[in-house]
Amino acid sequence: MGDRTLFIPPHVGENVLPNLPFFHRLLRYAQRNPSPIVVRDLVAGVEKTYHHLVSDVLAFREVLERSLSHEARRDLNADNEVYIGLLAPGGYEYTVGFIAILAIGAAVVPMAAALPAEEASYFLLKARCVGLVASTTSEKTAQSVVHYMGESKGVHIPCISPIASHFRPTLLPSDEMAISSGPVPDMNAAALVIFTSGTTGPPKGAVQRRSYISGNGEADAAYYRITDKDTVLHVLPPAHVLSSAVAASIQRGRGSAGARGGLTFFSGVPTIYMRMMRYYEENIAHQAPEIRDQYIAGARQIRAMLCGTSALPGPVQEFWHNIRNKPILTRYGATEFGAVIKTELDSDGTPQNSVGCVAEAVSLKLTEEGQILVKCPYMFSKYLFDEKATADAHDAEGYFKTGDIARREGKYYFILGRASIDIIKSGGYKISALDIEREILGLDYVSEVMVVGVEDEEFGQRVAATVSLKQDQNTTRKSVTIAELREDLRSKMAGYKMPTVLRVVQGELPKSGTGKVQKKILGPQFFPSNYRQLLEVQVWSRENKAKL
Repeated sequence: MGDRTLFIPPHVGENVLPNLPFFHRLLRYAQRNPSPIVVRDLVAGVEKTYHHLVSDVLAFREVLERSLSHEARRDLNADNEVYIGLLAPGGYEYTVGFIAILAIGAAVVPMAAALPAEEASYFLLKARCVGLVASTTSEKTAQSVVHYMGESKGVHIPCISPIASHFRPTLLPSDEMAISSGPVPDMNAAALVIFTSGTTGPPKGAVQRRSYISGNGEADAAYYRITDKDTVLHVLPPAHVLSSAVAASIQRGRGSAGARGGLTFFSGVPTIYMRMMRYYEENIAHQAPEIRDQYIAGARQIRAMLCGTSALPGPVQEFWHNIRNKPILTRYGATEFGAVIKTELDSDGTPQNSVGCVAEAVSLKLTEEGQILVKCPYMFSKYLFDEKATADAHDAEGYFKTGDIARREGKYYFILGRASIDIIKSGGYKISALDIEREILGLDYVSEVMVVGVEDEEFGQRVAATVSLKQDQNTTRKSVTIAELREDLRSKMAGYKMPTVLRVVQGELPKSGTGKVQKKILGPQFFPSNYRQLLEVQVWSRENKAKL
């Protein structure tokens, strides 16, 4: 005899959510009295409870479903994989749009709000999206994207925007909300597509399963001991904000996409920590003690500060450690598998520059060359429509080949960089670009740095540094030559690691939407094959002279 649902009408409706763990928890908090706050969106000027969120999700889901083609609705009913784009900055509309797409059984393809039309269309076409959902602030961009796709690619999809215009004028009573009594949808089906940063090649769409949405969030909430008393601010790319931040918060009944006082947990990318450090040095450090101490006290009230997406430079970590009397919690992960190495909340024994220990339920090992190989419960299911790339990303034992190089001391791991761009082979040595960047950032006049290897007939590769200088008048140098840089580094590193090529640039180094410096793009841009002939590039010679 088959499942009882084979003999009865399906339990679906305007106010019925899918029978998935994520929605169970969401509705549980929506039906509390009073319902807790889930999102404070300072940009939009709104503060919403779980009750508001579920009410708005159900309202927008109805509009979204009606907007899709007959073929798309048919695939959804059959629980086939359907992809829908989401164009919005992190905030309340983003959260509603994300969950509404999940609630119709589709997978979300989130995109940065600032993407140009051509780049956004690449992601939509790659994912074969059947629609595009956009926020109020992204409505014009979204319309230009679908227009571009229609005119240039001959692909026509509906644009459903702005999300907020479809909310109910009054709250749906929480006792009218329900979870389907039907079968649990396939937990292995697609729920989220996060495109890789493209630092080592064209972006690939990593598909995450439905189990990832609740499972990964629950793991983070448990590891960092997030409770209903926490208020969380995540300054992360939108895809990671919802997939980790809101999902983790939903496990514990509290969350925030924007904070207003009482902040207890902060998560950001290295760029954010560097900018805040720079702001402090330029605008706060020289204030009267009673003013400066207010900022320091505020930073110390935050229970935990977390850094993700890429390595946090040592000097930045040291700055925040001095401010807060506790370190920034670092971790290592990737789009394809989440965070697999984490620093514990009580991190007193963690060595400097370590990203922590292997997380629970993770199988991780290093190859002879030091490449990290990973298996974990929250692995991506595939690269979107690319079986060969999916297969090639794994070794014979099924471990994912991260392409990242690390070393281990006891139970602690240290990231040396990407094998393809951060390991420089010069004169027979293998040199970590991240180690050199860490030392250069320790110089009081350096704001940002990027180190890459450039081709050289004699050494194979030379160590080349692109440096942005601080504007602070209290630094030891207002300009720098390659000879001066090497002299300042002489006591910090071996001679073979020191840069022999230098380019000084104005302002911040360009970054991707995830806040990463894209070395594959910027390296050849700053140091093309004829770099020796460029006036902007200094090359150190054996005679200790900088050839301009």
